[in-house]
Amino acid sequence: MKPKAFIFDLDGVLTDTAEYHYQAWKNLCKRLEFHFDRKDNERLKGVSRIRSFEIILEINNALDLFSHEEREEKANEKNEVYVQLIKKITPKDILPNILDFLKDAKKRGIKLAVASASKNANTVLECLQIKNYFDYIADANKIKKPKPDPEVFLDCCNNINVLPETCIGFEDAQAGIEAIKKAGMYAVGIAVEATSICPDLELLSTRELNCETIIKNWKKYKHPASA
Repeated sequence: MKPKAFIFDLDGVLTDTAEYHYQAWKNLCKRLEFHFDRKDNERLKGVSRIRSFEIILEINNALDLFSHEEREEKANEKNEVYVQLIKKITPKDILPNILDFLKDAKKRGIKLAVASASKNANTVLECLQIKNYFDYIADANKIKKPKPDPEVFLDCCNNINVLPETCIGFEDAQAGIEAIKKAGMYAVGIAVEATSICPDLELLSTRELNCETIIKNWKKYKHPASA
């Protein structure tokens, strides 16, 4: 017995675009004269674009200054800067060991999907030249509830025709781990700073990804559906 699918977050798992996100948010905050530093940026991991801007507003006690429409407008301004920055991405930006891990999973007949909150996931995967490895890439424009809601992971399961309990999710953020567990999946955390639910398997970096080890641990896990 083996898992049917591996479902990955994008940023921090397949590649690290955190710096580009930081630069784009920093650019917007400078124009708005808001405080925003790298510590603040950590709070935006795995969070949707609109929610990220709302967190920035909360940090600056400015929630009441922007209507919903204005929040979307500013978040889109940030995205325009981000899109320009990610054009610099190349296959060299794939995180260590990821390519070998994807190849091994494909050889084992395991389906692969991407469950990212990013509306630019396709662009990033194309720049990394790994888009063809995935059987499905969730469309963030169609996901109504952001992580920690499990919607994006369940969307992946539905579109590759697998049950959540037969899948393994890979995340680097607390919100993502919560989403995986709520979906009823096994969770592998990549350098996650756990503040609530811990991953089922904790790894320090993508260098530790190994299909044999992960499948072995998954087999030992007492899945809720079979408990």
